[in-house]
Amino acid sequence: MTTMTNASVREFKMPDVGEGLTEAEILKWYVQPGDTVTDGQVVCEVETAKAAVELPIPYDGVVRALHFPEGTTVDVGTSIIAVEVAGGAAPAAGAPAAETEPAPAPQEPQEPKAEGSGRQPVLVGYGVATSATRRRPRKAAPEASAGQAAVSVQAELNGRTPAPEPVAEPAAARQRPLAKPPVRKLAKDLGIDLATVIPTGPDGIITREDVHAAVSATQAPEPEVQAPAPAPAAPAAAPAPVSYDTARETRIPVKGVRKATAAAMVGSAFTAPHVTEFVTVDVTRTMKLVEELKEDKEFSGLRVNPLLLIAKALLVAIRRNPEINASWDEAAQEIVVKHYVNLGIAAATPRGLIVPNIKDAHAKTLPQLAESLGELVSTAREGKTSPSAMQGGTVTITNVGVFGVDTGTPILNPGESAILAVGAIKPQPWVHKGKVKPRQVTTLALSFDHRLVDGELGSKVLADVAAILEQPKRLITWA
Repeated sequence: MTTMTNASVREFKMPDVGEGLTEAEILKWYVQPGDTVTDGQVVCEVETAKAAVELPIPYDGVVRALHFPEGTTVDVGTSIIAVEVAGGAAPAAGAPAAETEPAPAPQEPQEPKAEGSGRQPVLVGYGVATSATRRRPRKAAPEASAGQAAVSVQAELNGRTPAPEPVAEPAAARQRPLAKPPVRKLAKDLGIDLATVIPTGPDGIITREDVHAAVSATQAPEPEVQAPAPAPAAPAAAPAPVSYDTARETRIPVKGVRKATAAAMVGSAFTAPHVTEFVTVDVTRTMKLVEELKEDKEFSGLRVNPLLLIAKALLVAIRRNPEINASWDEAAQEIVVKHYVNLGIAAATPRGLIVPNIKDAHAKTLPQLAESLGELVSTAREGKTSPSAMQGGTVTITNVGVFGVDTGTPILNPGESAILAVGAIKPQPWVHKGKVKPRQVTTLALSFDHRLVDGELGSKVLADVAAILEQPKRLITWA
């Protein structure tokens, strides 16, 4: 490995790339020990409960060590890579390379910070680094209380010396075991007292491995004690160990986006009272308009499909019925009506279902909406959707028709009041102008939160969407 003079080792810690995330899985390393890295270079890709994100390194140097292999889930705030950088004090002799921690030094370049603020500028989007301040020294326990001193004086007056009494250690003097919140929760769930766990992490911090080691120790078999033989009895049948035929089953770990989606859907289904309404509509004129727009120069280079006009129809319906674009505030017991529409589009990806949204979709023209839809879909397929793109949605569209499905009963995206499912568009016999003719027909399903959307409001929105798709000229007359 390249030797750098006057160098120090910097530890890059797993940042919180979302809002309040506690862990992330390392999907792929783009560097190896010995590689040279520069400020802003992407060193790894991680998957959180919301999306896959690439992490850039915030300084120049040479990679000293990768602390975790690919596929490992790491707590936020845990060091994942050590980089040897120039310009600092060399690490102490004999110190392990992966555990060397430099003295608190500002990242370069550094803005002047207010005295005592304890905050340092870090990479944009990574939050604020914790300060290098140390714990305030704990006060030493007093040698004796006032009452004990009075007893001692009285004993001397009586001509005898009292025996020393044990002094209970004050509660404040007992040091609380050092562990991160996820590790404390793990210990609580497993019934482990952190005070009994031997820490192996830096600065005496208890790690997940330490907790699991404590569990293994408590479950170790105790020495058998010879006891008198009981009366003969039929031995209880021991439960047979569970075995799985790997040739007949495949087990997929539930984590990352899939785990977050499962939790969100369960929470939504059992929190918001769902109601779903259906309507079947002739969309032949809409399909003709799609073909015409494909030839329009205003849409040159843009992807034009039925979903574009369905999205625009929903936006018009929301403008005519704004109360549908709302959320339920349980804490305040209020209905929050949004005066903007962040239109979510459910997308199936190899990592699971995600719902990125188009910010301020209500303010976009049809070509702008087509451009935003194209970018959203391509980014989702590449697995590059950012966490911010999946936050703040107000209403969602899920297109199950691409799988040949006629319709469904979609579950609300958490925090939203409505979701529109679009079924397959296919030719069906339809009464048109008094005659049965083959027409392009689809079925729409609208699920809504019945706490804040009653049947009248939900029906009006669904009927408006259907009317626009049947007669797309209403995009102009109702605008």
